[in-house]
Amino acid sequence: MKRYIKNFAKYKFLLIELVKKNIKLKYRRSYLGILWTLIEPLLTMMVLTFIFGSFLARGDAQFPVYVLSGRLLYSFFSNSTKAALKSVSGNASMIKKVYVPKYMYVISAVLSNFVTFLISLVVLLGVSIVLRVKPTVYLTGAVVPLIILFVMTLGIGLILATLSVFFRDVEYIWSVLTMLIMYASAIFYPVERVVKGGNGWVFDMNPVYMCIANFRNCVLYGIPMSSQYLLASSAFAVVLLAVGALLFCRQQDKFILYV
Repeated sequence: MKRYIKNFAKYKFLLIELVKKNIKLKYRRSYLGILWTLIEPLLTMMVLTFIFGSFLARGDAQFPVYVLSGRLLYSFFSNSTKAALKSVSGNASMIKKVYVPKYMYVISAVLSNFVTFLISLVVLLGVSIVLRVKPTVYLTGAVVPLIILFVMTLGIGLILATLSVFFRDVEYIWSVLTMLIMYASAIFYPVERVVKGGNGWVFDMNPVYMCIANFRNCVLYGIPMSSQYLLASSAFAVVLLAVGALLFCRQQDKFILYV
């Protein structure tokens, strides 16, 4: 572990450059560039609110904040894991020519998406102000579910990056799974309707939703985070990161034979 920490410190400058490169490539040949980080979630929020708000959230003037908060966190998770999945195989030419700690590609993929996600929170702030969402003392706690989601995403990213080197079908399987996770994360529908139907267990099994729910508690509802969701999501995140790091470190020397 000490060796990996020293190695990370040695190549941290490279991590910064990889993050910059990923962000630039994402908006290459785009006239608006990084402004799409603000425009895209705003447009998506408007569409989802128009479609679902009229019959799922009647009388809830703050429903757009509900949709946007869930949409932003899920998009970070989805985009980051998909980018991490391709991070090793996508940098095959560099891996074969220059020595770089291979986990740097995975971390940079997740971190670059996290940077753009943080920028997109400006939209959430603006919409919250317009819709008069009152900030409370619990607002500062919103950083906790974000950190948990980041750790969880990095752990899953390490697992996916490793598996995708040996099994290319992982990309297609994960696309289906992320769609299932999206529908089980209550992004554009009220949770109460599902719970009343006796299907609340779906949310109790979904750590992504747990982070979204606690984030909404802090930002939208102004209430304390659910301790049950906080402990469960933290446990998920730590276990996934440990499994991902262990799997990646054990298999990384074989990558050059398959990329």
